[in-house]
Amino acid sequence: MFALSKILRRTQRLRLGARTALYSKDINLVERSIFTLESNSIVYDKCESLPRLYEISSMSNRALSSSAGTKSDEEDDDLEDGFSELESSKSGQDTTSDDSEDDEVAHAGKLSADEDDLVETEDSRKAVEKKPSELFNTIVSAAGLSVGSALDKWVEEGHEISRVEVSKAMLLLRRRRMYGRALQMSEWLEANKKIEMNERDYASRLDLIVKLRGIEKGEAYMEKIPKSFKGEVTYRTLLANFVAACNVKKSEQAFNRMKDLGFPLSGFTCDQMLLLYKRIDRKKIADVLLLMEKENIKPSLLTYSILIDVKGATNDINGMEQILETMKEEGVEPDFHTLAISARHYSGAGLKEKAEKVLKEMEGESLEPNRHAFKDLLSIYASLGKEDEVERIWKICESKPRFEESLAAIHAFGKLDRVKDAEEIFEKMMKMDKRASSNTYSVLLRVYVDHKMLSKGKDLVKRMAESGCRIDASTWDALIKLYVEAGEVEKADSLLNKASKQSHTKLMMNSFMYIMDEYSKRGDIHNTEKIFQKMREAGYTSRLRQFQALMQAYLNAKAPAYGMRDRMKADNIFPNKSLAAQLAQGDPFKKTAISDILD
Repeated sequence: MFALSKILRRTQRLRLGARTALYSKDINLVERSIFTLESNSIVYDKCESLPRLYEISSMSNRALSSSAGTKSDEEDDDLEDGFSELESSKSGQDTTSDDSEDDEVAHAGKLSADEDDLVETEDSRKAVEKKPSELFNTIVSAAGLSVGSALDKWVEEGHEISRVEVSKAMLLLRRRRMYGRALQMSEWLEANKKIEMNERDYASRLDLIVKLRGIEKGEAYMEKIPKSFKGEVTYRTLLANFVAACNVKKSEQAFNRMKDLGFPLSGFTCDQMLLLYKRIDRKKIADVLLLMEKENIKPSLLTYSILIDVKGATNDINGMEQILETMKEEGVEPDFHTLAISARHYSGAGLKEKAEKVLKEMEGESLEPNRHAFKDLLSIYASLGKEDEVERIWKICESKPRFEESLAAIHAFGKLDRVKDAEEIFEKMMKMDKRASSNTYSVLLRVYVDHKMLSKGKDLVKRMAESGCRIDASTWDALIKLYVEAGEVEKADSLLNKASKQSHTKLMMNSFMYIMDEYSKRGDIHNTEKIFQKMREAGYTSRLRQFQALMQAYLNAKAPAYGMRDRMKADNIFPNKSLAAQLAQGDPFKKTAISDILD
């Protein structure tokens, strides 16, 4: 762990003096330092109390001003959050792909109340791959019926509902992101007393409610959970969802609440805070690592993956490689996900040979046994422009493709400008699974977005609606971007309003930013402010990105931005160099040569 924090400090070039002491009066340590940072060492005072998250945050603001990466300080500041937004990768650098969003969701989501973590037994996990779930098929094929009605009929036909069968069906529904049907099944099972609810069942319900109805509904449900079932799994599920929503205040409150309840500080909670600060404020990553070191919490595979992604996304390839080396020295072998992250960043940095070397490592001696790597291989080979490799891998899958492989292939062929191939794969998926989820449509829709095929995009959404498939946040996001790319920002704005009124959908942050950026470019202050407010109403806390777009609108309109600094201060937003320059340029009270003469 010491080696890891040392690498982080060295590669981030923390701006520390010869000695910086950090103090807290809130944990029975009046005028004593919690820990002391020096140029090449860390010395901790002995302290039985664990620093709370707001204390960690204040330490960061006072003493840890970092600039990750090997670029100049100015360039680092201009990177906004200093890493590729995995959940909003399309607005980032070219080093980032849409695939990285899915990767983080898949990799980190399983650590909360998602997928495998909430499957009751190891046997039920293995059974998912061995044979299909009849319960899952019943739920998915319930055309025109509610899930409850379909399950009533299924039970009347004499089928038995077991815990293993329920776990299998829940896992498959989650993997296909059919969260609405999963929630209906959960509610039906409890209402009909088909299973005895345990903590994981409550945590699963909580997770689904937040995904579908938002944080406030989730918090309301949390209050209804019996006290005896509000354990660590339930609270970590809440924490993971706060992190997913990038809600710093609620995430830190949940972290502190878990401490107050006596739950031990775990690698899971620290990894969640690393994910949060990677998205919001990477300067605080060092604080979490120091806390882990102090509490002797060893970095997990996810910990390393997060740091590798942070380094790679800021084009600090040397730092990324050092973390990979440290990881191996500590006996933690990178999994396919971690290798895929490094391969993507090698590709984005133009290091194609290194990227291909990692991909070959992922393939192993024989490709077919490593089938779980196919999704990433298809995506990254496509980003490298390797058509032959994409075709080679898809040929192995094609006779009996898995769901995620098919989605990855659609995306890959889209990247290679082979739209017809992507469409053919989509149509095969439709024939195999007539009740395909909205995610299936969304992937092809994004291909149309990338190629500015507005007409085809409209037809696909119409077809999706006619199939009875609910339009989810991902689909709305792709459709809104499609209209923005086509220059129809007013239509995109109209769609945003329509989607916002659907109670079951929380729109992605990107969906707002596409439109806000376009209004900002036009110098349309009124509509830029309107979108800014809509984001607040949707539950997104203010970040640098929004204020940058807002300030640019005032600058483009050549209008004074009165009170902007106060607004940022109220939201606890501190400008980087790029935003500071915008604020100075738009300052209505700034001094000029003429004003100095007049004074």
